[in-house]
Amino acid sequence: MAALRQEELLRLAERASELALKKGASEAEAYVFQDLSTYVSIERGQISKTSRTFDRGLGCRAIVNKSLGFCYTNVLESENAVEETVLKALDFARANRPDDNWRGLPAEKPFPTVKDTYDSRIENLRVENLVETASVMLDAAEKKDKRAFPIEGEVRASSLSAALANSNRVSVDDRGTMIECSLATIGHEADEVTPVCFEFNLERTYDIDAAAVGEEAARLAVSALKAKKTETKETTVILTQFALQQLLSYTLISAISADRVQRDQSFFRGRVGEKVASEIVTVYDDGLLPGGIRTWKSDGEGVPQQKTLIIEKGVLRGFIYDNYAARKEGRESTGNGARASYLSTPSVDATNLHFQAGTESAEALIRDVQEGLLVNSVQGAHTSNPASGEFSVVATPAWAIKNGEIAYPVKGAMLSGDVFHMLANVSGLANNERKIGQVVAPWVRVENVKIIGK
Repeated sequence: MAALRQEELLRLAERASELALKKGASEAEAYVFQDLSTYVSIERGQISKTSRTFDRGLGCRAIVNKSLGFCYTNVLESENAVEETVLKALDFARANRPDDNWRGLPAEKPFPTVKDTYDSRIENLRVENLVETASVMLDAAEKKDKRAFPIEGEVRASSLSAALANSNRVSVDDRGTMIECSLATIGHEADEVTPVCFEFNLERTYDIDAAAVGEEAARLAVSALKAKKTETKETTVILTQFALQQLLSYTLISAISADRVQRDQSFFRGRVGEKVASEIVTVYDDGLLPGGIRTWKSDGEGVPQQKTLIIEKGVLRGFIYDNYAARKEGRESTGNGARASYLSTPSVDATNLHFQAGTESAEALIRDVQEGLLVNSVQGAHTSNPASGEFSVVATPAWAIKNGEIAYPVKGAMLSGDVFHMLANVSGLANNERKIGQVVAPWVRVENVKIIGK
């Protein structure tokens, strides 16, 4: 099955949208998505297999008198299958109840130019190239320290394409690439085995450093050997980007989503203009960030992505909106109608949640701590309460800080509290900004975090 060109995807979306109107829809939208990915898998320190996946499909939203219907198909070679999908979406719309909050699909707007989101070198990579990258990563881990053992990993290259058309003259297509290498390791010495440590590099352009990933994965694992227990206390904690992203994905991102605010499920409801974080904290949702993992010129419903101020020097300035949530308030969408693929309808989500970095180095951030904890990753963040921000997570791997230096690894430490208290107690931001999924941030130092020891 050959991949479709951009113009073919767009024509398909336009035909499906036009067909829905002809068959009785008052409004219609068609979204086409295509993903070609190649994988090299690592298991127990060896390259275990290669695979290639190809997925594409069309999702259609049809609106009849404020009633919405949705249907999708992954059979794009058949005009009959596409037509049947459109007709089913119409049937579902006619069977649903009208939504009085429906204010129409997005209207046509000019689209921005985005940078560093597509690289033809990634699109042209072969399996042999990814195998070589995986070998470089494994060799670097082995040379770094024999006490580190790679247990699993992956190298992946993806080429993504999307197109959308609706009955309000929106017609847009975009393409992007991604390449990732990742490695999970454990440290072992004598009878001791560490928790799993993880490192990765994910980019939109062909600028990954597989050797650095392997070395860092090995270093983390070995540095977690000979861990000691810690006591229960309140102390200073430095969160790396991994730990910060894990906590924020289930708390802050929900709190700034307009749909949750409207349902009274956000801690930030009614607090725009109030101080909600330390004055050194400024946060944007930046859908246009050069090379951002979620940077595209359009969101999942054809609205131009943009840069939206969320928190400015500790003060809450606004929320992120998709088209539906925005029109309920008489606003414009912020371009945050996210869509994982053709299988789903849009919903509010962050693009690249960008914490502005500070000016201190990571080493300087540590030097200012007399006693505290450096946390690289946490387990259990998915159990956090998105409404209150409360969490209780295991810090692993983590290291004690004594007199401004990393002293020793710590085991069995739990972090307990809520994200909004943490934001208010941020005392330092490093200058080592990094992209981890949809969060772009530096290391963050937080005061008065409760540590529960064992």
